[in-house]
Amino acid sequence: MTYRITRRRDRRMMGRAFALARLNQGLTGENPSVGCVILDRDGHPVGEGVTALGGRPHAEEIALDEAGEAARGGTAYVTLEPCRERSNGSPSCSARLKEAGLARVVCAIRDPHPLADGGVTALRLAGIRVDIGLGRHTAAGLYDRFFRSIG
Repeated sequence: MTYRITRRRDRRMMGRAFALARLNQGLTGENPSVGCVILDRDGHPVGEGVTALGGRPHAEEIALDEAGEAARGGTAYVTLEPCRERSNGSPSCSARLKEAGLARVVCAIRDPHPLADGGVTALRLAGIRVDIGLGRHTAAGLYDRFFRSIG
């Protein structure tokens, strides 16, 4: 696959992830509304998710549940860094992405929240390719209020 085709697909899929994130914006409690799209290893969409009303489950969890085994070797597009840790003790989104066997995660922007910060590092330590920054200006606008609430 050529670089140009890959970049075009990346932009399109991140755009879809942002469209999903906007669906529940302002309806997810203290959590930000995140969008996630998962492609299988051949580049076909197999799962989508948006942070649920009230903030749980997270977008990545919903998308992974929808994708099932088809996520293995695929790519996830996420509008905000997947969480490294969960306050309720359940597996973090970065752990779930790792367990699903994804080959690549494309993340628009890092999350400064203490429970999320480090999700990208955890994914990279697991051998998953992580690309950060596609759509970062859109993400900065979308999550401005959330980022300011953290301090």
